[in-house]
Amino acid sequence: MPSKPSAVILLSGGLDSATTLAEAREAGFSLNALTIRYGQRHAVEIEAARRVARALGAVRHVELDIDLRAFGGSALTSNTEVPKDRSAEAMTHDIPITYVPARNTVFLGLALAWAEALGAFDIFIGVNCVDYSGYPDCRPEFLRAFEQLAGLATRVGVEEHGHFRIHAPLLKLNKEEIITRGRQLGVDFGMTHSCYDPDPSGIACGRCDACRIRRSAFDRLGLSDPVAYVAPG
Repeated sequence: MPSKPSAVILLSGGLDSATTLAEAREAGFSLNALTIRYGQRHAVEIEAARRVARALGAVRHVELDIDLRAFGGSALTSNTEVPKDRSAEAMTHDIPITYVPARNTVFLGLALAWAEALGAFDIFIGVNCVDYSGYPDCRPEFLRAFEQLAGLATRVGVEEHGHFRIHAPLLKLNKEEIITRGRQLGVDFGMTHSCYDPDPSGIACGRCDACRIRRSAFDRLGLSDPVAYVAPG
């Protein structure tokens, strides 16, 4: 039996990235999961990423440290207060303070480095331009541009050994569709963590944008979110 082609999958431990890892598995790839510890206040998601990687059969799970707190510029990497209890309209009106400057560019650059070292040409990322339409690095034009950059910035690209592909299987799905697809693929969402501002014990706040979008989607589907929240639903 021929060996599976390798792919690098960016895995945060959240609902979207877990579903993306499952999509890569369903597509027949050998899974190399990459988790970045970047100084985020919700570092409990690293433990979630470990659980998901084990459960979904990652061949290798690499955790990298790159401390973006040195730059700041985001509520996720500074002492700036994380917005709470915002309306759906407010959450998509402007680029939120939870945007981390150039984060997906940095993450994809690291994923590209590992992919080239592995001899892999497929990179998966769980970005979504429906729920977070204000995030500039979640747009399809950004992903297309990065694919072009990957061909110009790597030895294998310049020597034309292959073409890098950035897969974003959740890009045009809303949160309900992502949850439905994840369940079809066997993802246990109880292993995941989405909250931007968990309490000291790691329990989700229930009030930040990520929590509100996630909980609302489960509610609209008539399902119980399997993770615990500090704030009641």
